Amino acid sequence: MRLGQRIKAGLTALGLLAVSNLGFGQQTFGTTIYYDYTFNLTNNGYLTGTDAAKALNNKFNFRRAYFTYENRWGDLRFRFRYDADNTANLTSVDVRTGSTKKDDKLRPYMKHLYLQYDNLIPNASLKIGMADTITFKLAEDRWGYRSVAKTLLDGYKDVTGVEIDATSADLGASFSGAFAKEVRYQFQVTNGTHYSHAENDKHKKFMGQLQLVPAAGLNVVGYVDYEKQDASNEAWTYKLDGYFEMVPGLTLAAEWFVYRNDKYLTAAMKQYDVSGFSVFGVWKINPEKLQLFARLDHYEPNTEVADDERNLVIAGFDWTPFHASWKIQPNIWFTTYANSNRKADAVFNLTFFLSF
Repeated sequence: MRLGQRIKAGLTALGLLAVSNLGFGQQTFGTTIYYDYTFNLTNNGYLTGTDAAKALNNKFNFRRAYFTYENRWGDLRFRFRYDADNTANLTSVDVRTGSTKKDDKLRPYMKHLYLQYDNLIPNASLKIGMADTITFKLAEDRWGYRSVAKTLLDGYKDVTGVEIDATSADLGASFSGAFAKEVRYQFQVTNGTHYSHAENDKHKKFMGQLQLVPAAGLNVVGYVDYEKQDASNEAWTYKLDGYFEMVPGLTLAAEWFVYRNDKYLTAAMKQYDVSGFSVFGVWKINPEKLQLFARLDHYEPNTEVADDERNLVIAGFDWTPFHASWKIQPNIWFTTYANSNRKADAVFNLTFFLSF
């Protein structure tokens, strides 16, 4: 082969290698699973005393299963995440009779599908697509135990049954960065219909967050979001967080929020607020083996209704017996009610956290 042909072949090979590296980048695959054994410690509480809870006072359950694919090309990052849970709202059809029944299988659905561009401008990042929202991401990172319980806003409806406009992911765009290491910001605009629903109006949800770091290990975070509901109604969320991490191995945190929706009216035509606060702590006794966690949540579903508040205490420990991919997290949920006619509930969960 002539020298010119060799050079040409070499350049072609290098070009193909470069394209190959650009296409595949730094690929990672991951799986995360939450698996519980649950047992009611009380039999006559407001929740555990019901016939349905008594019938399910001893059960195993896969709560969530995630599969995540990521690809990085320098400052570009692509994420695709599948989630699965028991939707319990799908039906199967008996073609002979036409009757339907619930189908409680773990059903996969798309949770994340976005492109992220870091350093678009110095110390800033842009996300476009179906991505995690900024509403409670910082609090969830500090809590670190979504395998045990969602954070305050994320789990509000699950605990109280009251709907508020808060979701862990949505379709839109977000921009985050830092003016300085002491001042960080995040902005996001989304459809507002959450990742599980298609857009159904022309209105968008706008979110903003400012994080102040006056000293290393001390954070104060203010958050607000706004969404027009229709021609004459609006909804706002106000949130304030504080994180103390100045002692090695110890995290102390607090969240407070108020949700106001013009469409929330009582029979007396008085507008009401939904609110709550949460305080929690995580102590990493041995970060690779043993951690303790505890949390107190206070819920106020309706400021115009007396004795509807409830308190939830969660406590447990995180043990890694063999490998970081497998954690055992025994925890107890204890719920009390402002209404004296409602007895307290206590539930034990043996949670298995698997990550590969």
